[in-house]
Formats: sequence, C-alpha cells, structure tokens
Amino acid sequence: MQILEAEHICKSFDRTEVLKDISFSLEKSQVLSIIGSSGSGKTTLLRCLNFLETPDQGIIRVKGETVFDGSDASYLKESMIRKNRLHFGMVFQSFNLFPQYTALRNVMLAKELQAKARPDYKEKKKQILEEIRAEAEELLRQMGLEDRMGNYPHQLSGGQCQRVAIARALALKPDILCFDEPTSALDPELTGEVLRVMKELAAQKMTMIIVTHEMTFARDVSDQVLFMDEGYVLEHGSPDEVFGDPKEERTKQFLSHFFAS
Repeated sequence: MQILEAEHICKSFDRTEVLKDISFSLEKSQVLSIIGSSGSGKTTLLRCLNFLETPDQGIIRVKGETVFDGSDASYLKESMIRKNRLHFGMVFQSFNLFPQYTALRNVMLAKELQAKARPDYKEKKKQILEEIRAEAEELLRQMGLEDRMGNYPHQLSGGQCQRVAIARALALKPDILCFDEPTSALDPELTGEVLRVMKELAAQKMTMIIVTHEMTFARDVSDQVLFMDEGYVLEHGSPDEVFGDPKEERTKQFLSHFFAS
C-alpha cells in the first residue's frame, strides 16, 4: 500500500533553489533513507513533508489523500497545516525536549493538548489523562527508559534524550516517523543506543523517513535510498542499487568517503 507520494516539490529561499522538482513515493512499512552531503537539501525536504517549511510548488499525498497542493491556497491555512502535520512524527537532531518537564511529561504533553479538543474532555478528563499517561509510560519502557521517566532532560544522556524524543513522536501515532540526522549530536557509544531503537522500529514495520550520515545503518535498514545533490534527487533505488551499484559518478564519489572500494 502506497502511504506517501511527493510530486514535483520545489522550494527556494530568496533566490536560492534548495529543492528542485523532487518526486518519490513510499510504501507502508518501508524505511526510506535520504543521504547526501551537507547543503544538498535533505533536511529542507523533510521539513517540507512535515509542513515546518511550505513548498513553493508540488503535491503531497498521504494514504491517497492530498495534504498539500501548491496550486491551492486552501492548503496554506494554519488549521489545515496543523491537521495534516499529524500524519508525520518528527525527531530532530537536537532533541528539542522541554527542559522544564520530565521525560514522562515531555511524552504526554502533545497528546494532552490534543485531547483538550475532544468534546468529552471535561466529562472524562481523569480517564483520558490516565490513558495518556499509561501510553507514555509504555512508550518509554519500549525505549528502555523505565527508570528515567521522572528525570529532566539535563539529567539524561544525549542518547536517552533522543529516545525520549522518539517516544514523544510515537505518542501521536503518526503514519510516518521522520528523523533528521538523529545521531549527529551524539558520540559513537550513544549513537549505537539510538540506532538500535530505530532498527527495532524498522523490524516492527514502522514507516520511516531518515535523513542520515550513517551509511552502514542506511544500507542495512532501508528499503529505499534517495541520494540528493544540490537540490536534486540524483539517485533513487534499493540499498543494493544505490550502495552496491551506483549509476551516477557523483554518487560513487560521495560513497567513496564511507566505503572502501
């Protein structure tokens, strides 16, 4: 089942074209890794999918439903953007946890805010909050943080903070979980912690899009790999195709920095 279609996505900042006619699709339960050098447009593409940036043109569909059409101004309404953003969970490279809240509270907060819009919230508030808390606790247990739920971000390692951030993104049950270089701020030991969690999510058939510089991880976990260069998709295929038999000279040059020939 096709879960995501992106067609002809373009994005410029001032006169600089950052995304140049990007198109790809993703099947449910697949993992797509986006690779390329810094400045190639990887993070901007991810931010456009999450509506943290607005594409200048193009179409985005999730589960067959159009969630963005650059030719229709109605998709730019804040209410529409908030609604469509819920299809995507986002894990940032710098964690973006609220420092004043515990790990548990960080995971619960977005779901609590969402619950307040329910018509039965006042009537069932206690039950709803208990359910949100139980779900958040279970997510943190899955992240291996059952003994860190009451800790604040400054009391956690970088790897633990990133696992809290993953739990927070999962709490809203997104269709697609997106990662923006989730290990770039971590040392090698802590990187391993986060990559293990991501591999477990892949094994559980979570649909994921991952911007990463971890080439071995991308090769081992992905169903598709998309190589970007200067705002273009230069190569797109299976890990065997992109890593094992790249067609473009620029792809070969990029990968040569990571894998011995």
